[in-house]
Amino acid sequence: MLNELFNRYPTLKECEESILAAEKAIIECYERGGKLLLCGNGGSCADCDHITGELMKGFLKKRPLSAEKIAEMKKLSPTLDDETLKKLQCGLPAISLVSMNALVSAFCNDVDPELIYAQSVLGLGKSGDILIGISTSGNAKNVAAAAKVAKGLGMTVIGLTGKKGGTLGELSDISIRVPECETFKVQELHLPVYHYLCATVEAHFFEN
Repeated sequence: MLNELFNRYPTLKECEESILAAEKAIIECYERGGKLLLCGNGGSCADCDHITGELMKGFLKKRPLSAEKIAEMKKLSPTLDDETLKKLQCGLPAISLVSMNALVSAFCNDVDPELIYAQSVLGLGKSGDILIGISTSGNAKNVAAAAKVAKGLGMTVIGLTGKKGGTLGELSDISIRVPECETFKVQELHLPVYHYLCATVEAHFFEN
């Protein structure tokens, strides 16, 4: 899968080490029962929702519930029918902080707009979780603030930025700096990177 990524996007080859480190960190996070939190602005905001969607349901695989899981759920909730359980898919826990409109707007209005994601990280994050911060420049102040709080909670920070890395690149435990500087070009390279991560993490946990 990695070779396919680099065949299609040769320029990403220079990010190989950081991409593999992010893949390993995410797998280990899920293996210990952790979750991902994601934040960004503008196009990166949309990327957060996109990644969450790929992780929380089947991406390249169908992820059916196991017979054991079905039996456990029916025991606890006898009204659950087989048709519903057959349609449901296993998810990998991920929360897009950008979608919490009431919390974000309230904190922005009442306290400090630069801390909107930091507040969400404080409320939801725990040691062993991962924050994925996305910023094309790496200098988004609200994403940097979230990264600082995440590190203060013992979380791992993965930064997805452009070539310069910016503040987020310096704060991140794993910094994926795609080799472009112009916003739309950076975003065009972020997509295949996170699709690769979603696909490989999914393949690690699900056979079907």
